[in-house]
Amino acid sequence: MDPIILISLASVLLVGLVLLAFIDRRPRPPRGGYPSTRDANDPAPGDTSGRGGTAVLDRPETDDAGPAGTAVAEPEAPVAAPVPATDVVEAEAPTAPGLETPAPVAGRLARLRARLAKSNSIFGKGLLALLSTDNITEDVWDEVEETLLLADLGTEPTMELVDNLRERVTVEGSRDPQQVKAMLHEELVKMVDPTMDRRLDASRKDGRPAVMMVVGVNGVGKTTTVGKIGRVLVAEDRTVVFGAADTFRAAAAEQLATWGARVGVDTVRSHEDGADPASVAFEAVRTGIETEADVVIVDTAGRLQNKANLMDELGKIKRVIEKQATVDEVLLVLDATTGQNGLAQAKVFAEVVNITGIALTKLDGTAKGGIVVAIQRELGVPVKLVGLGEGPDDLAPFNAEGFVEALLD
Repeated sequence: MDPIILISLASVLLVGLVLLAFIDRRPRPPRGGYPSTRDANDPAPGDTSGRGGTAVLDRPETDDAGPAGTAVAEPEAPVAAPVPATDVVEAEAPTAPGLETPAPVAGRLARLRARLAKSNSIFGKGLLALLSTDNITEDVWDEVEETLLLADLGTEPTMELVDNLRERVTVEGSRDPQQVKAMLHEELVKMVDPTMDRRLDASRKDGRPAVMMVVGVNGVGKTTTVGKIGRVLVAEDRTVVFGAADTFRAAAAEQLATWGARVGVDTVRSHEDGADPASVAFEAVRTGIETEADVVIVDTAGRLQNKANLMDELGKIKRVIEKQATVDEVLLVLDATTGQNGLAQAKVFAEVVNITGIALTKLDGTAKGGIVVAIQRELGVPVKLVGLGEGPDDLAPFNAEGFVEALLD
Protein backbone atom coordinates (compact mmCIF):
# COMPACT_ATOMS: atom_id res chain seq x y z
CA MET A 1 0.00 0.00 0.00
CA ASP A 2 1.14 3.47 -0.73
CA PRO A 3 3.02 4.97 2.35
CA ILE A 4 1.15 8.26 1.96
CA ILE A 5 -2.19 6.48 2.35
CA LEU A 6 -0.94 4.66 5.49
CA ILE A 7 0.24 7.93 7.05
CA SER A 8 -3.14 9.57 6.32
CA LEU A 9 -5.08 6.69 7.91
CA ALA A 10 -2.87 6.76 11.00
CA SER A 11 -3.39 10.52 11.37
CA VAL A 12 -7.17 10.18 11.11
CA LEU A 13 -7.18 7.38 13.69
CA LEU A 14 -5.01 9.42 16.09
CA VAL A 15 -7.25 12.48 15.78
CA GLY A 16 -10.35 10.34 16.42
CA LEU A 17 -8.86 8.89 19.59
CA VAL A 18 -7.95 12.36 20.88
CA LEU A 19 -11.46 13.67 20.23
CA LEU A 20 -13.02 10.65 21.92
CA ALA A 21 -10.86 11.11 25.01
CA PHE A 22 -11.73 14.83 25.19
CA ILE A 23 -15.49 14.20 24.93
CA ASP A 24 -15.47 11.46 27.57
CA ARG A 25 -13.37 13.48 30.10
CA ARG A 26 -14.99 13.62 33.61
CA PRO A 27 -14.83 16.82 35.72
CA ARG A 28 -12.17 16.86 38.39
CA PRO A 29 -13.46 16.94 42.01
CA PRO A 30 -13.19 20.35 43.73
CA ARG A 31 -10.12 21.03 45.81
CA GLY A 32 -10.59 19.68 49.31
CA GLY A 33 -13.75 17.76 48.33
CA TYR A 34 -14.59 14.09 48.03
CA PRO A 35 -13.16 12.17 45.01
CA SER A 36 -16.25 9.96 44.92
CA THR A 37 -19.89 9.98 46.04
CA ARG A 38 -20.15 10.60 49.78
CA ASP A 39 -22.10 8.21 52.00
CA ALA A 40 -24.75 9.49 54.40
CA ASN A 41 -22.51 8.89 57.41
CA ASP A 42 -19.38 10.47 55.90
CA PRO A 43 -18.25 13.71 57.54
CA ALA A 44 -18.57 16.94 55.61
CA PRO A 45 -15.36 18.53 54.25
CA GLY A 46 -13.55 20.19 57.12
CA ASP A 47 -15.80 18.51 59.70
CA THR A 48 -13.65 17.12 62.50
CA SER A 49 -16.49 16.47 64.89
CA GLY A 50 -17.18 13.00 63.61
CA ARG A 51 -20.93 13.69 63.60
CA GLY A 52 -21.37 13.67 59.87
CA GLY A 53 -24.17 15.62 58.24
CA THR A 54 -23.86 18.30 55.59
CA ALA A 55 -22.40 21.77 55.68
CA VAL A 56 -25.84 23.40 55.39
CA LEU A 57 -27.28 21.53 58.36
CA ASP A 58 -24.26 22.21 60.53
CA ARG A 59 -24.19 25.90 59.67
CA PRO A 60 -25.12 28.19 62.60
CA GLU A 61 -28.51 29.82 62.29
CA THR A 62 -27.13 33.26 61.42
CA ASP A 63 -27.20 35.51 58.37
CA ASP A 64 -24.18 34.34 56.32
CA ALA A 65 -22.46 36.54 53.78
CA GLY A 66 -21.28 35.59 50.32
CA PRO A 67 -17.77 36.04 48.93
CA ALA A 68 -18.33 39.72 48.20
CA GLY A 69 -19.99 40.44 51.57
CA THR A 70 -23.50 40.19 50.17
CA ALA A 71 -26.23 38.28 51.98
CA VAL A 72 -26.89 34.72 50.83
CA ALA A 73 -30.50 34.50 49.69
CA GLU A 74 -32.54 31.89 51.52
CA PRO A 75 -35.19 29.93 49.59
CA GLU A 76 -38.66 31.37 49.86
CA ALA A 77 -40.88 29.74 52.46
CA PRO A 78 -43.88 27.83 51.09
CA VAL A 79 -47.21 29.57 51.27
CA ALA A 80 -48.92 28.58 54.52
CA ALA A 81 -52.32 27.00 54.52
CA PRO A 82 -55.23 29.06 55.87
CA VAL A 83 -55.22 29.28 59.69
CA PRO A 84 -57.95 30.06 62.18
CA ALA A 85 -58.54 33.63 63.33
CA THR A 86 -56.58 32.97 66.52
CA ASP A 87 -53.80 30.58 67.25
CA VAL A 88 -51.69 29.54 70.21
CA VAL A 89 -47.99 30.06 69.57
CA GLU A 90 -46.20 27.33 71.45
CA ALA A 91 -43.40 28.76 73.52
CA GLU A 92 -40.93 25.95 72.88
CA ALA A 93 -40.24 24.72 69.36
CA PRO A 94 -38.49 21.32 68.94
CA THR A 95 -35.26 22.97 67.76
CA ALA A 96 -35.44 25.99 70.10
CA PRO A 97 -32.49 26.62 72.44
CA GLY A 98 -32.83 26.27 76.18
CA LEU A 99 -35.24 28.62 77.90
CA GLU A 100 -33.88 31.66 79.69
CA THR A 101 -33.98 31.81 83.47
CA PRO A 102 -35.33 35.22 84.58
CA ALA A 103 -33.45 37.03 87.30
CA PRO A 104 -34.96 36.54 90.76
CA VAL A 105 -37.32 39.30 91.85
CA ALA A 106 -35.49 39.89 95.14
CA GLY A 107 -32.32 41.17 93.45
CA ARG A 108 -34.08 43.73 91.29
CA LEU A 109 -34.69 46.22 94.08
CA ALA A 110 -30.95 46.69 94.57
CA ARG A 111 -30.63 47.60 90.88
CA LEU A 112 -33.58 49.97 91.26
CA ARG A 113 -31.87 51.86 94.06
CA ALA A 114 -28.54 52.03 92.22
CA ARG A 115 -30.05 53.38 89.00
CA LEU A 116 -32.40 55.81 90.68
CA ALA A 117 -29.53 57.11 92.77
CA LYS A 118 -27.66 57.99 89.56
CA SER A 119 -30.56 59.56 87.68
CA ASN A 120 -32.11 61.40 90.61
CA SER A 121 -29.00 62.52 92.46
CA ILE A 122 -29.69 66.16 91.59
CA PHE A 123 -33.07 65.95 93.30
CA GLY A 124 -31.77 64.47 96.55
CA LYS A 125 -28.52 66.39 96.77
CA GLY A 126 -30.24 69.67 95.92
CA LEU A 127 -32.80 69.31 98.68
CA LEU A 128 -30.26 68.23 101.27
CA ALA A 129 -27.94 71.09 100.38
CA LEU A 130 -30.73 73.63 100.74
CA LEU A 131 -32.05 72.26 104.01
CA SER A 132 -28.60 71.92 105.59
CA THR A 133 -27.66 75.59 105.32
CA ASP A 134 -27.07 77.55 108.53
CA ASN A 135 -29.77 80.07 107.76
CA ILE A 136 -32.90 78.78 106.01
CA THR A 137 -34.54 81.93 104.69
CA GLU A 138 -37.70 82.37 102.67
CA ASP A 139 -35.58 82.31 99.55
CA VAL A 140 -34.27 78.87 100.54
CA TRP A 141 -37.79 77.56 101.05
CA ASP A 142 -38.73 78.95 97.64
CA GLU A 143 -35.84 76.99 96.11
CA VAL A 144 -36.94 73.84 97.94
CA GLU A 145 -40.43 74.31 96.56
CA GLU A 146 -39.09 74.86 93.05
CA THR A 147 -36.94 71.70 93.25
CA LEU A 148 -39.94 69.61 94.26
CA LEU A 149 -42.09 71.04 91.47
CA LEU A 150 -39.38 70.33 88.90
CA ALA A 151 -39.36 66.74 90.14
CA ASP A 152 -43.07 66.52 89.15
CA LEU A 153 -44.26 66.09 92.71
CA GLY A 154 -47.33 68.19 91.94
CA THR A 155 -48.56 71.44 93.44
CA GLU A 156 -50.57 70.16 96.39
CA PRO A 157 -48.05 67.50 97.49
CA THR A 158 -45.24 70.06 97.18
CA MET A 159 -46.98 72.60 99.40
CA GLU A 160 -47.82 69.89 101.92
CA LEU A 161 -44.26 68.61 102.05
CA VAL A 162 -42.75 72.11 102.39
CA ASP A 163 -45.15 73.02 105.19
CA ASN A 164 -44.33 69.84 107.11
CA LEU A 165 -40.59 70.33 106.68
CA ARG A 166 -40.72 73.98 107.76
CA GLU A 167 -42.58 73.01 110.92
CA ARG A 168 -40.14 70.24 111.82
CA VAL A 169 -37.05 72.33 111.10
CA THR A 170 -38.43 75.17 113.21
CA VAL A 171 -39.41 72.94 116.13
CA GLU A 172 -36.31 70.75 116.17
CA GLY A 173 -33.94 73.56 115.16
CA SER A 174 -31.42 71.16 113.68
CA ARG A 175 -29.04 71.89 110.80
CA ASP A 176 -27.15 68.62 110.99
CA PRO A 177 -27.19 67.05 107.48
CA GLN A 178 -27.97 63.58 108.79
CA GLN A 179 -30.92 64.77 110.86
CA VAL A 180 -32.21 66.89 107.96
CA LYS A 181 -31.91 63.87 105.67
CA ALA A 182 -33.84 61.74 108.19
CA MET A 183 -36.64 64.32 108.35
CA LEU A 184 -36.85 64.58 104.57
CA HIS A 185 -36.82 60.79 104.27
CA GLU A 186 -39.70 60.40 106.71
CA GLU A 187 -41.85 63.04 105.00
CA LEU A 188 -41.24 61.63 101.51
CA VAL A 189 -42.06 58.08 102.62
CA LYS A 190 -45.37 59.35 104.03
CA MET A 191 -46.19 60.95 100.69
CA VAL A 192 -45.32 57.83 98.68
CA ASP A 193 -47.56 55.96 101.13
CA PRO A 194 -46.08 52.56 102.07
CA THR A 195 -49.51 51.37 103.30
CA MET A 196 -50.82 50.87 99.73
CA ASP A 197 -51.20 47.28 98.57
CA ARG A 198 -48.75 46.94 95.69
CA ARG A 199 -49.09 43.20 95.10
CA LEU A 200 -50.05 42.04 91.61
CA ASP A 201 -53.29 40.06 91.54
CA ALA A 202 -51.80 37.09 89.69
CA SER A 203 -53.00 33.95 91.47
CA ARG A 204 -55.64 31.40 90.53
CA LYS A 205 -59.00 31.75 92.23
CA ASP A 206 -62.23 29.80 92.08
CA GLY A 207 -60.70 27.30 89.67
CA ARG A 208 -59.72 29.88 87.03
CA PRO A 209 -56.63 31.94 86.22
CA ALA A 210 -56.24 35.56 87.23
CA VAL A 211 -56.77 37.92 84.29
CA MET A 212 -54.63 41.02 83.82
CA MET A 213 -55.17 43.74 81.21
CA VAL A 214 -52.33 46.11 80.29
CA VAL A 215 -53.41 49.47 78.83
CA GLY A 216 -51.90 52.83 77.92
CA VAL A 217 -51.21 55.32 75.15
CA ASN A 218 -48.95 54.75 72.15
CA GLY A 219 -45.22 54.41 72.70
CA VAL A 220 -45.06 53.90 76.47
CA GLY A 221 -43.77 50.32 76.17
CA LYS A 222 -46.85 48.20 76.90
CA THR A 223 -45.81 45.10 74.95
CA THR A 224 -42.31 45.18 76.42
CA THR A 225 -43.81 45.64 79.88
CA VAL A 226 -46.10 42.63 79.35
CA GLY A 227 -43.09 40.54 78.38
CA LYS A 228 -41.17 41.70 81.45
CA ILE A 229 -44.14 41.04 83.75
CA GLY A 230 -44.25 37.52 82.35
CA ARG A 231 -40.61 37.07 83.30
CA VAL A 232 -41.31 38.35 86.83
CA LEU A 233 -44.12 35.82 87.25
CA VAL A 234 -42.14 32.95 85.71
CA ALA A 235 -39.34 33.73 88.19
CA GLU A 236 -41.96 33.16 90.91
CA ASP A 237 -42.94 29.77 89.38
CA ARG A 238 -46.25 31.00 87.94
CA THR A 239 -47.67 29.62 84.68
CA VAL A 240 -48.58 32.42 82.30
CA VAL A 241 -50.49 32.86 79.02
CA PHE A 242 -50.07 35.97 76.87
CA GLY A 243 -52.95 37.41 74.82
CA ALA A 244 -51.74 39.53 71.87
CA ALA A 245 -54.80 41.79 71.59
CA ASP A 246 -52.78 44.58 69.97
CA THR A 247 -53.89 43.65 66.46
CA PHE A 248 -53.18 47.01 64.85
CA ARG A 249 -49.50 47.72 65.39
CA ALA A 250 -47.29 45.92 62.92
CA ALA A 251 -45.40 42.97 64.44
CA ALA A 252 -46.85 43.54 67.93
CA ALA A 253 -47.97 39.90 68.15
CA GLU A 254 -44.60 38.63 66.94
CA GLN A 255 -42.84 40.81 69.50
CA LEU A 256 -44.97 39.43 72.34
CA ALA A 257 -44.56 35.84 71.13
CA THR A 258 -40.79 36.32 71.15
CA TRP A 259 -40.89 37.52 74.76
CA GLY A 260 -42.97 34.49 75.69
CA ALA A 261 -40.79 31.99 73.84
CA ARG A 262 -37.76 33.06 75.85
CA VAL A 263 -39.23 31.89 79.14
CA GLY A 264 -41.75 29.23 78.10
CA VAL A 265 -44.96 31.31 77.95
CA ASP A 266 -47.55 30.52 75.26
CA THR A 267 -49.00 33.41 73.25
CA VAL A 268 -52.53 33.49 71.82
CA ARG A 269 -52.59 35.69 68.73
CA SER A 270 -54.44 36.39 65.49
CA HIS A 271 -52.88 35.93 62.06
CA GLU A 272 -55.19 38.48 60.48
CA ASP A 273 -54.23 42.16 60.38
CA GLY A 274 -56.79 44.32 62.13
CA ALA A 275 -58.60 41.38 63.73
CA ASP A 276 -61.07 42.05 66.52
CA PRO A 277 -58.91 42.49 69.65
CA ALA A 278 -61.79 41.46 71.91
CA SER A 279 -61.97 38.04 70.24
CA VAL A 280 -58.23 37.52 70.73
CA ALA A 281 -58.54 38.47 74.40
CA PHE A 282 -61.49 36.09 74.77
CA GLU A 283 -59.51 33.20 73.23
CA ALA A 284 -56.50 33.95 75.44
CA VAL A 285 -58.61 33.69 78.57
CA ARG A 286 -60.28 30.52 77.28
CA THR A 287 -56.84 29.00 76.67
CA GLY A 288 -55.73 30.00 80.15
CA ILE A 289 -58.78 28.29 81.66
CA GLU A 290 -58.26 25.11 79.62
CA THR A 291 -54.53 24.87 80.43
CA GLU A 292 -55.13 25.76 84.11
CA ALA A 293 -52.66 28.65 83.95
CA ASP A 294 -52.09 30.89 86.96
CA VAL A 295 -52.53 34.16 85.08
CA VAL A 296 -53.50 35.45 81.63
CA ILE A 297 -51.94 38.79 80.61
CA VAL A 298 -53.72 40.62 77.78
CA ASP A 299 -51.70 43.19 75.84
CA THR A 300 -53.88 45.92 74.26
CA ALA A 301 -53.22 48.41 71.48
CA GLY A 302 -51.98 51.88 72.32
CA ARG A 303 -54.69 54.52 72.10
CA LEU A 304 -54.91 58.24 72.69
CA GLN A 305 -57.04 59.13 75.66
CA ASN A 306 -58.92 61.77 73.65
CA LYS A 307 -60.17 59.29 71.02
CA ALA A 308 -63.63 58.26 72.27
CA ASN A 309 -64.08 55.37 69.83
CA LEU A 310 -60.78 53.78 70.83
CA MET A 311 -61.52 54.15 74.51
CA ASP A 312 -64.94 52.56 73.95
CA GLU A 313 -63.20 49.63 72.28
CA LEU A 314 -61.06 49.17 75.38
CA GLY A 315 -64.22 48.93 77.46
CA LYS A 316 -65.56 46.35 75.01
CA ILE A 317 -62.46 44.16 75.42
CA LYS A 318 -62.98 44.15 79.17
CA ARG A 319 -66.69 43.28 78.83
CA VAL A 320 -65.98 40.42 76.41
CA ILE A 321 -63.34 38.95 78.73
CA GLU A 322 -65.79 39.08 81.62
CA LYS A 323 -68.19 36.77 79.79
CA GLN A 324 -66.02 33.92 81.09
CA ALA A 325 -63.75 35.39 83.79
CA THR A 326 -63.32 38.44 85.98
CA VAL A 327 -60.63 40.97 85.08
CA ASP A 328 -58.65 41.01 88.30
CA GLU A 329 -55.94 43.52 87.42
CA VAL A 330 -55.85 46.50 85.03
CA LEU A 331 -52.35 47.96 84.81
CA LEU A 332 -51.89 51.38 83.24
CA VAL A 333 -48.43 51.79 81.73
CA LEU A 334 -47.10 55.34 81.92
CA ASP A 335 -43.85 56.85 80.69
CA ALA A 336 -42.22 58.54 83.69
CA THR A 337 -40.50 61.08 81.45
CA THR A 338 -43.85 62.62 80.48
CA GLY A 339 -44.29 63.88 84.03
CA GLN A 340 -47.53 65.71 84.73
CA ASN A 341 -48.75 65.08 81.16
CA GLY A 342 -49.26 61.45 82.18
CA LEU A 343 -51.93 62.51 84.67
CA ALA A 344 -54.37 63.51 81.90
CA GLN A 345 -53.92 60.09 80.32
CA ALA A 346 -54.39 58.31 83.62
CA LYS A 347 -57.65 60.07 84.45
CA VAL A 348 -59.39 59.05 81.21
CA PHE A 349 -58.19 55.44 81.31
CA ALA A 350 -59.33 55.16 84.92
CA GLU A 351 -62.85 56.22 83.93
CA VAL A 352 -63.11 53.54 81.21
CA VAL A 353 -61.54 50.42 82.71
CA ASN A 354 -61.13 50.96 86.46
CA ILE A 355 -57.35 51.06 86.84
CA THR A 356 -55.99 48.93 89.72
CA GLY A 357 -52.30 49.75 89.43
CA ILE A 358 -49.60 51.71 87.61
CA ALA A 359 -46.50 50.42 85.83
CA LEU A 360 -44.03 53.29 85.42
CA THR A 361 -41.50 52.85 82.61
CA LYS A 362 -38.26 54.74 81.89
CA LEU A 363 -37.93 55.79 85.52
CA ASP A 364 -34.17 55.34 85.42
CA GLY A 365 -33.74 57.92 82.68
CA THR A 366 -35.51 60.83 84.37
CA ALA A 367 -35.03 63.08 87.37
CA LYS A 368 -38.80 63.36 87.81
CA GLY A 369 -39.34 60.74 90.48
CA GLY A 370 -42.02 62.86 92.10
CA ILE A 371 -44.50 61.66 89.47
CA VAL A 372 -45.02 58.58 91.65
CA VAL A 373 -46.61 60.73 94.36
CA ALA A 374 -48.63 62.82 91.91
CA ILE A 375 -50.18 59.83 90.13
CA GLN A 376 -51.05 57.99 93.32
CA ARG A 377 -52.66 61.12 94.79
CA GLU A 378 -54.66 61.75 91.60
CA LEU A 379 -55.94 58.22 90.97
CA GLY A 380 -55.89 56.71 94.43
CA VAL A 381 -54.20 53.59 93.04
CA PRO A 382 -50.65 52.43 93.75
CA VAL A 383 -47.59 52.31 91.55
CA LYS A 384 -46.93 48.56 91.48
CA LEU A 385 -44.07 48.18 89.00
CA VAL A 386 -41.24 50.39 87.80
CA GLY A 387 -39.16 49.98 84.64
CA LEU A 388 -35.45 50.44 85.23
CA GLY A 389 -33.95 50.17 81.75
CA GLU A 390 -33.84 48.26 78.47
CA GLY A 391 -32.76 44.86 79.82
CA PRO A 392 -35.25 41.94 79.92
CA ASP A 393 -35.19 41.84 83.73
CA ASP A 394 -35.20 45.61 84.25
CA LEU A 395 -38.66 45.66 85.83
CA ALA A 396 -39.10 45.58 89.59
CA PRO A 397 -41.94 45.64 92.10
CA PHE A 398 -42.20 49.13 93.58
CA ASN A 399 -41.13 49.63 97.17
CA ALA A 400 -41.76 52.96 98.90
CA GLU A 401 -38.81 52.80 101.31
CA GLY A 402 -36.35 51.72 98.65
CA PHE A 403 -37.59 54.36 96.25
CA VAL A 404 -37.12 57.22 98.71
CA GLU A 405 -33.73 55.95 99.82
CA ALA A 406 -32.61 55.89 96.19
CA LEU A 407 -33.80 59.48 95.70
CA LEU A 408 -31.81 60.70 98.69
CA ASP A 409 -28.76 58.48 98.28
